[in-house]
Amino acid sequence: MKRIFIVFITTLAAIVALAQTPSAILDKCVAAINAGGGVTANYTITSAQGTSNGTIAMQGSKFRIISPEAKSWFDGKTQWSWSPVTGEVNITSPTADELQMTNPLAAASHFKANFNMKKAKAQTPKTKVIKLTPKKKDNIKTLWLYFDENTSLLRTARFEMNDKTVYTIKITNYKHKSLPASTFTFDKSQVPAGTQVVDLR
Repeated sequence: MKRIFIVFITTLAAIVALAQTPSAILDKCVAAINAGGGVTANYTITSAQGTSNGTIAMQGSKFRIISPEAKSWFDGKTQWSWSPVTGEVNITSPTADELQMTNPLAAASHFKANFNMKKAKAQTPKTKVIKLTPKKKDNIKTLWLYFDENTSLLRTARFEMNDKTVYTIKITNYKHKSLPASTFTFDKSQVPAGTQVVDLR
Protein backbone atom coordinates (compact mmCIF):
# COMPACT_ATOMS: atom_id res chain seq x y z
CA MET A 1 0.00 0.00 0.00
CA LYS A 2 2.97 2.34 0.56
CA ARG A 3 3.84 2.36 -3.18
CA ILE A 4 0.23 3.02 -4.09
CA PHE A 5 0.14 5.87 -1.58
CA ILE A 6 3.14 7.48 -3.31
CA VAL A 7 1.82 6.94 -6.84
CA PHE A 8 -1.59 8.16 -5.76
CA ILE A 9 -0.17 11.57 -4.93
CA THR A 10 0.53 12.09 -8.61
CA THR A 11 -3.08 11.36 -9.58
CA LEU A 12 -4.64 13.99 -7.32
CA ALA A 13 -3.48 16.71 -9.71
CA ALA A 14 -6.14 15.78 -12.27
CA ILE A 15 -8.78 18.39 -11.31
CA VAL A 16 -9.57 19.38 -14.89
CA ALA A 17 -12.07 19.82 -17.72
CA LEU A 18 -13.02 16.53 -19.36
CA ALA A 19 -13.94 17.67 -22.87
CA GLN A 20 -10.30 17.48 -23.93
CA THR A 21 -7.82 14.74 -24.76
CA PRO A 22 -6.19 12.93 -21.81
CA SER A 23 -2.91 14.71 -22.59
CA ALA A 24 -4.59 18.11 -22.52
CA ILE A 25 -6.35 17.17 -19.28
CA LEU A 26 -2.99 16.65 -17.62
CA ASP A 27 -1.69 19.92 -19.08
CA LYS A 28 -4.60 21.75 -17.41
CA CYS A 29 -4.10 20.24 -13.96
CA VAL A 30 -1.50 22.72 -12.73
CA ALA A 31 -3.65 25.72 -13.59
CA ALA A 32 -6.71 24.09 -12.01
CA ILE A 33 -4.94 23.35 -8.73
CA ASN A 34 -3.58 26.89 -8.52
CA ALA A 35 -6.88 28.50 -9.52
CA GLY A 36 -7.81 29.29 -5.94
CA GLY A 37 -4.26 29.66 -4.64
CA GLY A 38 -4.22 26.04 -3.45
CA VAL A 39 -6.41 23.03 -2.80
CA THR A 40 -7.11 20.56 0.01
CA ALA A 41 -8.92 17.22 -0.15
CA ASN A 42 -9.64 14.04 1.82
CA TYR A 43 -8.93 10.58 0.46
CA THR A 44 -9.55 6.93 1.31
CA ILE A 45 -7.42 4.05 -0.04
CA THR A 46 -9.05 0.61 0.04
CA SER A 47 -7.56 -2.81 -0.78
CA ALA A 48 -7.54 -6.36 0.50
CA GLN A 49 -4.99 -5.13 3.05
CA GLY A 50 -7.47 -2.74 4.62
CA THR A 51 -8.41 0.92 4.49
CA SER A 52 -6.33 4.08 4.95
CA ASN A 53 -7.60 7.65 5.24
CA GLY A 54 -5.73 10.92 4.93
CA THR A 55 -5.66 14.50 3.75
CA ILE A 56 -3.61 16.33 1.15
CA ALA A 57 -2.88 20.02 0.56
CA MET A 58 -1.27 21.41 -2.61
CA GLN A 59 -0.22 24.85 -3.76
CA GLY A 60 2.20 25.57 -6.58
CA SER A 61 5.08 23.12 -6.27
CA LYS A 62 4.36 22.58 -2.57
CA PHE A 63 2.39 19.80 -0.91
CA ARG A 64 1.53 18.20 2.43
CA ILE A 65 0.20 14.69 3.10
CA ILE A 66 -1.12 13.58 6.49
CA SER A 67 -2.16 9.97 7.16
CA PRO A 68 -1.44 7.25 9.73
CA GLU A 69 0.89 5.53 7.22
CA ALA A 70 2.97 8.55 6.19
CA LYS A 71 3.32 12.27 6.75
CA SER A 72 5.20 14.49 4.36
CA TRP A 73 5.80 18.19 3.84
CA PHE A 74 7.48 19.79 0.80
CA ASP A 75 8.06 23.55 0.66
CA GLY A 76 9.33 23.63 -2.91
CA LYS A 77 12.91 22.80 -1.95
CA THR A 78 13.06 20.70 1.22
CA GLN A 79 11.02 17.61 2.07
CA TRP A 80 10.30 16.25 5.57
CA SER A 81 8.99 12.67 5.66
CA TRP A 82 7.76 10.66 8.65
CA SER A 83 6.91 6.96 8.70
CA PRO A 84 5.77 4.78 11.63
CA VAL A 85 8.11 2.09 10.26
CA THR A 86 11.27 4.15 10.86
CA GLY A 87 9.83 6.23 13.69
CA GLU A 88 11.83 9.24 12.53
CA VAL A 89 11.57 12.28 10.30
CA ASN A 90 13.96 12.36 7.34
CA ILE A 91 14.91 15.67 5.73
CA THR A 92 15.86 15.51 2.04
CA SER A 93 16.27 17.71 -1.02
CA PRO A 94 14.47 15.52 -3.59
CA THR A 95 15.65 15.37 -7.18
CA ALA A 96 13.39 16.13 -10.14
CA ASP A 97 12.99 12.39 -10.78
CA GLU A 98 12.02 11.73 -7.17
CA LEU A 99 9.48 14.54 -7.25
CA GLN A 100 7.78 12.96 -10.25
CA MET A 101 6.50 10.29 -7.86
CA THR A 102 5.64 12.58 -4.95
CA ASN A 103 4.85 16.05 -6.30
CA PRO A 104 1.31 16.32 -7.74
CA LEU A 105 2.37 19.10 -10.10
CA ALA A 106 4.92 16.81 -11.75
CA ALA A 107 2.13 14.37 -12.65
CA ALA A 108 1.57 15.72 -16.15
CA SER A 109 5.12 15.15 -17.38
CA HIS A 110 5.33 11.80 -15.56
CA PHE A 111 2.18 10.38 -17.14
CA LYS A 112 2.99 11.72 -20.60
CA ALA A 113 6.42 10.16 -20.51
CA ASN A 114 5.54 6.82 -18.94
CA PHE A 115 1.90 5.97 -19.69
CA ASN A 116 -0.34 5.51 -22.71
CA MET A 117 -3.63 7.32 -22.11
CA LYS A 118 -7.05 7.03 -23.67
CA LYS A 119 -10.65 7.75 -22.81
CA ALA A 120 -12.74 4.74 -21.79
CA LYS A 121 -16.45 4.02 -21.64
CA ALA A 122 -18.07 4.87 -18.31
CA GLN A 123 -20.16 2.20 -16.61
CA THR A 124 -22.17 4.73 -14.63
CA PRO A 125 -23.92 7.94 -15.75
CA LYS A 126 -22.37 11.36 -15.26
CA THR A 127 -18.88 9.87 -15.10
CA LYS A 128 -15.88 10.28 -17.42
CA VAL A 129 -13.10 7.68 -17.46
CA ILE A 130 -9.45 7.72 -18.53
CA LYS A 131 -7.44 4.51 -18.86
CA LEU A 132 -3.66 4.60 -18.38
CA THR A 133 -1.26 1.75 -19.13
CA PRO A 134 2.52 1.89 -18.58
CA LYS A 135 4.73 2.05 -21.66
CA LYS A 136 7.35 -0.08 -19.92
CA LYS A 137 7.16 -2.96 -17.47
CA ASP A 138 5.80 -1.73 -14.15
CA ASN A 139 4.10 -3.05 -11.04
CA ILE A 140 0.99 -1.23 -12.23
CA LYS A 141 -0.95 -3.06 -14.95
CA THR A 142 -3.72 -0.51 -15.48
CA LEU A 143 -4.74 2.76 -13.84
CA TRP A 144 -8.31 4.01 -14.20
CA LEU A 145 -9.28 7.60 -13.35
CA TYR A 146 -12.96 8.43 -12.83
CA PHE A 147 -14.17 12.03 -13.06
CA ASP A 148 -17.46 13.64 -12.12
CA GLU A 149 -19.01 14.89 -15.36
CA ASN A 150 -20.65 17.90 -13.71
CA THR A 151 -17.74 19.19 -11.63
CA SER A 152 -14.81 17.72 -13.64
CA LEU A 153 -13.20 16.63 -10.36
CA LEU A 154 -11.28 13.39 -9.97
CA ARG A 155 -13.42 11.24 -7.67
CA THR A 156 -11.88 7.76 -7.91
CA ALA A 157 -8.59 6.19 -8.99
CA ARG A 158 -8.37 2.41 -9.41
CA PHE A 159 -4.97 0.71 -9.57
CA GLU A 160 -4.88 -2.81 -11.01
CA MET A 161 -1.48 -4.36 -10.27
CA ASN A 162 0.32 -7.16 -12.11
CA ASP A 163 0.07 -9.34 -9.00
CA LYS A 164 -3.76 -8.95 -9.27
CA THR A 165 -3.94 -6.68 -6.23
CA VAL A 166 -6.44 -3.84 -6.63
CA TYR A 167 -6.30 -0.49 -4.85
CA THR A 168 -9.21 1.96 -4.98
CA ILE A 169 -8.80 5.59 -3.96
CA LYS A 170 -11.79 7.87 -3.41
CA ILE A 171 -11.26 11.63 -3.14
CA THR A 172 -13.77 13.90 -1.41
CA ASN A 173 -14.21 17.35 0.09
CA TYR A 174 -12.18 19.40 -2.39
CA LYS A 175 -11.66 22.96 -1.22
CA HIS A 176 -9.81 25.71 -3.06
CA LYS A 177 -8.12 28.18 -0.76
CA SER A 178 -4.91 30.14 -0.32
CA LEU A 179 -2.66 28.25 2.08
CA PRO A 180 0.03 29.81 4.32
CA ALA A 181 3.67 28.83 3.76
CA SER A 182 3.74 27.07 7.15
CA THR A 183 1.33 24.46 5.74
CA PHE A 184 4.22 22.94 3.78
CA THR A 185 6.95 22.89 6.43
CA PHE A 186 7.48 20.27 9.13
CA ASP A 187 4.99 20.45 11.99
CA LYS A 188 6.34 18.56 15.00
CA SER A 189 2.87 18.42 16.57
CA GLN A 190 1.95 15.91 13.85
CA VAL A 191 4.50 13.31 14.99
CA PRO A 192 5.08 11.62 18.38
CA ALA A 193 6.90 13.73 20.97
CA GLY A 194 10.65 13.14 20.93
CA THR A 195 10.72 11.87 17.33
CA GLN A 196 14.25 12.02 15.96
CA VAL A 197 14.81 14.31 12.97
CA VAL A 198 17.54 13.08 10.60
CA ASP A 199 19.00 15.47 8.01
CA LEU A 200 19.92 13.42 4.92
CA ARG A 201 20.72 16.35 2.65
